[in-house]
Amino acid sequence: MQNHIDHTNTIIELNRVCFSYTEEEVIKDVTLEIHKGDYVGIIGPNGGGKSTLLKLMLGILKPNKGTIKLFGIDVKEFKDWSKIGYVPQRAHIELNFPATVEEIVAMGRYGKRGLFHFPTKEDKEQTLLALQQVDMLGFKNRQIGDLSGGQQQRVFIARALAAQPQVIFLDEPTVGVDIKTQKQFYEFLRKLNKDLNLTLALSSHELDVVAHEATELVYINRTIVYYGNPEEFLKGAYFHELIGKGGLHH
Repeated sequence: MQNHIDHTNTIIELNRVCFSYTEEEVIKDVTLEIHKGDYVGIIGPNGGGKSTLLKLMLGILKPNKGTIKLFGIDVKEFKDWSKIGYVPQRAHIELNFPATVEEIVAMGRYGKRGLFHFPTKEDKEQTLLALQQVDMLGFKNRQIGDLSGGQQQRVFIARALAAQPQVIFLDEPTVGVDIKTQKQFYEFLRKLNKDLNLTLALSSHELDVVAHEATELVYINRTIVYYGNPEEFLKGAYFHELIGKGGLHH
């Protein structure tokens, strides 16, 4: 296992975090840092704890042991959630909801303004800017259910971007889309990461694509097996051992 420890520009810090839904630990003794500008791919087997790790960092789940800090503040005390965007799995989103693309993205401003405030000129500008940033401005009047899977995911990223976050979490963002769309989508995320200096953390079982786009790779199987440079992981003996055992999608 390789550790990447650099305490400058740390956005998220986990220290010896453990979590269990029942008696058996799903996350065990995880220590991890995510820094400003990172594009972190979290990979591992089904049931290995990828999505659970994201939910712990988002404060959706509470650790049984250890500490989690967001922007230097304990997650239990953290209040500035507009700094953090979240794109859930498409399977968890009602796509038949009768709303236009622009209306969906405008929902991302609620965290800034509150649910019952009238949209301001700035809200409108940030909504359109977010659509422009994901190359979906021309689709603003389309119904969300009429778009392809890849287009829908871009819209949900725009919704997260509308709040002007500093980091976005994505949970299995390419479930249900074809291989070509997956590759285009992860390339698109890399462009956002570079052009906007946007920190990204995503869980995925698509190792091949993620490893070629992410700047940092976390392999988790309840505990962290590897954390570091994706290219070094792909060259390493451990990766080839996992492939041989069928422990990864490849």
